[in-house]
Amino acid sequence: MTAKPAAAAARATVYGYPRQGQHRELKKAVEGYWKGRVTADALRETAKDLRRSNWQQLADAGIHEVPTGDFSYYDHVLDTSVMVGAVPERHRAAIEADALDGYFAMARGTQDVAPLEMTKWFDTNYHYLVPELGPDTVFSTDSAKQVGEVREALALGHTPRPVLVGPVTYLLLSKPAPGVAADFDPLTLLDRLLPVYAEVLADLRTAGAEWAQLDEPALVQDRTPADLNAAERAYRVLGTLADRPKLLVASYFDQLGEALPVLAKAPVDGLALDFTEAAAGNLDALAAAGGLPGKRLVAGVVNGRNIWINDYEKSLATLGTLLGLADRVDVAASCSLLHVPLDATAERDIDPQVLRWLAFARQKTAEVATLARGLAQGTHTIAAELAANRADLASRAGSAITRDPAVRARTAAVTDADGRRSAPYGERTVAQRAHLGLPLLPTTTIGSFPQTAELRAARADLRAGRLDTAGYEERIGNEIREVLAFQEEAGIDVLVHGEPERNDMVQYFAERLTGYLATQHGWVQSYGTRYVRPPVLAGDISRPEPMTVRWTRYAQSLTDRPVKGMLTGPVTMLAWSFVRDDQPLGDTARQVALALRDEVGDLEAAGTSVIQVDEPALRETLPLRAAGRPAYLAWATEAFRLTTGGVRDRTQIHTHMCYAEFGDIVQAIDDLDADVISLEAARSHMQVARELAEHGYPREAGPGVYDIHSPRVPSAEEAASLLRKGLGAIPAERLWVNPDCGLKTRGWPETRASLENLVAAARTVRAELPTS
Repeated sequence: MTAKPAAAAARATVYGYPRQGQHRELKKAVEGYWKGRVTADALRETAKDLRRSNWQQLADAGIHEVPTGDFSYYDHVLDTSVMVGAVPERHRAAIEADALDGYFAMARGTQDVAPLEMTKWFDTNYHYLVPELGPDTVFSTDSAKQVGEVREALALGHTPRPVLVGPVTYLLLSKPAPGVAADFDPLTLLDRLLPVYAEVLADLRTAGAEWAQLDEPALVQDRTPADLNAAERAYRVLGTLADRPKLLVASYFDQLGEALPVLAKAPVDGLALDFTEAAAGNLDALAAAGGLPGKRLVAGVVNGRNIWINDYEKSLATLGTLLGLADRVDVAASCSLLHVPLDATAERDIDPQVLRWLAFARQKTAEVATLARGLAQGTHTIAAELAANRADLASRAGSAITRDPAVRARTAAVTDADGRRSAPYGERTVAQRAHLGLPLLPTTTIGSFPQTAELRAARADLRAGRLDTAGYEERIGNEIREVLAFQEEAGIDVLVHGEPERNDMVQYFAERLTGYLATQHGWVQSYGTRYVRPPVLAGDISRPEPMTVRWTRYAQSLTDRPVKGMLTGPVTMLAWSFVRDDQPLGDTARQVALALRDEVGDLEAAGTSVIQVDEPALRETLPLRAAGRPAYLAWATEAFRLTTGGVRDRTQIHTHMCYAEFGDIVQAIDDLDADVISLEAARSHMQVARELAEHGYPREAGPGVYDIHSPRVPSAEEAASLLRKGLGAIPAERLWVNPDCGLKTRGWPETRASLENLVAAARTVRAELPTS
């Protein structure tokens, strides 16, 4: 295949880059600042060094135009709220006293002031801080961050393209502020917001930016005529400004659909579109819209969300088709590279052959640059790269790692009966209550307890050989005893062993299942300073031996109260991994479900009466457009039921979900047929409890009364107040009392105080219930 050089030489770019640094320098600096060990000036200098390093890496790879403004101390949506002056009233004093401390107060809260709500960024595992807006919101311009980074990049000799969250997406991601009517539509503030964006754009132009990127991923979702009219109006206004950089409007994660012709006709200078498999319809839709004559098209043909190498020939074919649809076609990743690790070459424990199948952020920038060179100069200039790419793709396709005949035979033999409990919930709950003997408003936690520095050091010592297995297991046993003793003393009803042996709720299981690969340095930001290492799901999945039974059995031997067995569910095992792309997700989910089903059976056989199968990613992985949701929810709920369907009636199955919008999947939550579900609710003021009630959810639920993503210790009265709100939607005989999520990231002092207050709140409200 030989591609002709593009009329206007194609260039390489990306929309964003990982923020943390090779050794998570940003995490260490920010957390050091919170603890008073790092000064504000030192934190700013670390951030500046990381930006400089990122831009140089991009330039060295052949990226012609580097993104600025995508770097953040915590979250880019929070940065946008600061940029437009959308600071909640409760945080204004903190912002005015110290801008940096006020910024972190908005993100994390303080003992006296609650943080902004946090939820998932579309269908990724990245969390953003939800803007709070109301009819009285007054916007104001603060372009200092954006302007400063443009000037930094220019001073270093780079061509910067500042990246902003677009005004329509910003408003669509917002929520009514506390005290504002729930039906308030933030999009009504568009005309008030656009002048602020106009000022920011003018400031960026003055600073030397030739182009500015406005990200509008919300437009890839199903949008109403009013939403589309807002987009048309926004870009008519911004596009006709006299003083602005050239405007590139970007979308990603799915196809633009009905929004594409709106943006194609807008008086902007270019569009950046996703052309990966997730957004395959964009190519035909762009052609149907008449293309982009006289405009720039940035083609996202390298998958920015997964870690498999690009298929160069397939991408070049797409790029060749696009050449006739725009004045200039540039090459990019499909979205910000924030969602992938930094550098695959840092991995030392992955087979070198397998490593050649993987592309992290640095490798993806090289892929983008290679494709741009082939498009601009002809494919003969990248002949060696094409040959190597074909060989690597063939190596993966033919590898024995990817296929296990026994796993495939077992999956094919699954029947509908395997995914059903033997009795309906109404009968099971009678057996469970008789067996467990719990009080009304039973208290529990979600699973993990603080992962102390001592625990992390013990794991590091074990890996390094400084501690033998017996010594490590002694430390784990001691930690479990302490966690159990505290819970009993605090008065918690259903206990957990605290998970001291687990590094991460997905990675721990991935390391014990066939088909998964674990990385040593594959860190990806989840929120703030919380980074995870998603494992790589490369082949067929099975469970060689029990994974959790030993420590769960040990914990149960220390107490007469029930101890929950704790597992991560099949959908979350997929969503929080880099999943294989060579077979349908539903097929992979069934493989994982069967492996977990074996674990559930062994836990039950070991005497575990309560088993929690966490599915926090069920909502996160929901397709962005409604048309794709029924098929997804069918296999996702089937996988959960396949995991749990074989237990006895008296075994109580719990699940857990957190930090997502649950209203549009309540039926799917019902379809899981779990006996108890715990859900994030503290920051959203029990919204999910109301949604469950409106649906008529018939089972037990624990909407959280303690926000664990903040260092705040909620008072007993605060927790009781939330609990009373929960009782307004869920009857006492079906209401549980628990935190929002696991306690892994919290310290012991705040954990003790918060859980003691949680139990006190449960006792207070329990005493208020009618006695008859």
